[in-house]
Formats: sequence, structure tokens, C-alpha cells
Amino acid sequence: MTLVDVSDVSAGLFILGAVFILLIFGLLSLGILRMFQLRYRAGWLCFAGAVVSSAVFYILLDQWYI
Repeated sequence: MTLVDVSDVSAGLFILGAVFILLIFGLLSLGILRMFQLRYRAGWLCFAGAVVSSAVFYILLDQWYI
């Protein structure tokens, strides 16, 4: 294994990725928790929020960084 040079990653891209990764996986885990609590509607809404967040993340990456 070798070291990876991340000096080309801008601060904005790093912050955007970190925020959206926390948001998406937080919503997914909250959706799973709500399903185990038998609150199905709230769980599906959290899953839908994760999907919408993923789409917004993809659109922002496509317009700003690619």
C-alpha cells in the first residue's frame, strides 16, 4: 500500500462530501431505526430523504466539480 496524495482535493469539495455523507447515512440509519420501532411511514420518509439527498449531492457534484 502506498500513500494517497489528497492535496488536489479542494476544501469545498471535502466539506460538501462530508456533509452529504453524514446526511445520507444518518437518514438511512434513522429510517432503519424507525422501521424497527414499527413506525413505517416515518421510516419510508427517511429513506426517501436519503434518496433525495443523494440526488442533490450528485447534481451539485456534477455542476460544481465535474
